[in-house]
Amino acid sequence: MHDYLVDPEIERYCSAMTSDEPPLLQELVETTNREMAYPIKLSGKLIGRTLNMLTRISGARSILEIGMFTGYSALSMAEALPDDGRVLCCESNPRAISFAQGFFDRSPHGHKIEVRFGKALDTIAELEESFDIVFIDADKRNYFNYLKATLPLVNRGGLIIIDNALWQGQVLNPQDEKDQAIDDMNRFIHASDELENCFLTLRDGLNLVRKR
Repeated sequence: MHDYLVDPEIERYCSAMTSDEPPLLQELVETTNREMAYPIKLSGKLIGRTLNMLTRISGARSILEIGMFTGYSALSMAEALPDDGRVLCCESNPRAISFAQGFFDRSPHGHKIEVRFGKALDTIAELEESFDIVFIDADKRNYFNYLKATLPLVNRGGLIIIDNALWQGQVLNPQDEKDQAIDDMNRFIHASDELENCFLTLRDGLNLVRKR
């Protein structure tokens, strides 16, 4: 199994030909790589700019993010929200929250972001509001659980965006609990009359789902 699905040279070209993120986000990437464990968890430019564009063209005003890490994706989406828009982030790593908050405080869009510490499923169970976009990028064993828990909270016509939906190709032949959870989720989405989707081979797979 490779660490990539797309030829690295092709991916570098696509990244180079994609609009640049703001300097603060570039600094966030560099600092994450230098100071944090498992920096590969960071969404990166291609996913970040995709999230930014989807937020902008959908006219979203409210976003739920499951798995924030160091805040790159949250800031990417907040940048595209109106000034009174909101990103609610679920994160269970205190160090990641502290790291991300430092960048939120320096961003003109940081006031749009609220972080909830704790297990995401517990946070979701307490929510009463609805969302225009849900972005899922947390522990893979719970991917299907996150989808089922958030579906009732997504507005009609809203988006559910799922990163790592190919899981380095492991969905083709699931071997463990993570592989199976992601494959089960993908198959549920495809079979659901309530959902329509477009499954992109962007980086490690981006499943774009719309609630009918």
